[in-house]
Amino acid sequence: RSYRVAEGDVVDVDLPEAAAGAGVEPDPDVEVGVVAVDDHVIVVDKPPGLIVHPGAGHPTGTLVHGLVARWPEIAGVGDPLRPGIVHRLDAGTSGLLVVARTPLAYDSLVAQMAARTVERRYLALVWGRVEAPVGLIDAPVGRSQRDRTQMAVSAEGRDARTGYEVVSRHDEPAALTLVACRLETGRTHQVRVHLAAIGHPVVGDVRYGGVRPQLQMNRPFLHAFELGFEHPATGERCRWTSPLPPDLEDVRELLH
Repeated sequence: RSYRVAEGDVVDVDLPEAAAGAGVEPDPDVEVGVVAVDDHVIVVDKPPGLIVHPGAGHPTGTLVHGLVARWPEIAGVGDPLRPGIVHRLDAGTSGLLVVARTPLAYDSLVAQMAARTVERRYLALVWGRVEAPVGLIDAPVGRSQRDRTQMAVSAEGRDARTGYEVVSRHDEPAALTLVACRLETGRTHQVRVHLAAIGHPVVGDVRYGGVRPQLQMNRPFLHAFELGFEHPATGERCRWTSPLPPDLEDVRELLH
């Protein structure tokens, strides 16, 4: 039975070991694709299928387990269960993200995220023909009322903005458009939800209507291909790019 908690009630909660403060155990078997590293930050090119940090159903084998195995000092940076992590990529999304090695770098990157000065661009293949060459999707995103594991455009959600520009349009094997998306905010599943909301779901996206027989994939065609931020120690503006991984490049070669 449900019970509404009242002021003065004492609630006992049994936390799993990790949540109780054990932190993240190093796992050298987790491969970490490093694009750049210095004393302050690590830029990682995450492969598809790799979870960024532990959570429900994924207590081990995540990116942070591999990071802590190589750079133990990260364990003391930020959230103990998400050490060094200032932004995330969905499990099925590949591409670039930055990890903080020091508290100074962590605080700087978190502040840049809050100020929305971190540049994050994604390549997405979507169903249908996107007619406008450029556009801005400005729609709040929150938990879906029908399925709490999903996100949705919702008036009760948090503000969310995704800019996009058309890279190419295709007619075969179906009407498809390759778009470059720019995050102005960073809500959970934001790119996927926004593109689905305008009638152009990401190809291969099981959650948001992107699975169709004309082109089948094992994951969403979504890749974080560009990342830019101000270096926490030097103040220099840094930028990295990542090519499409082989599975997405193979799909792109099918387009006409």
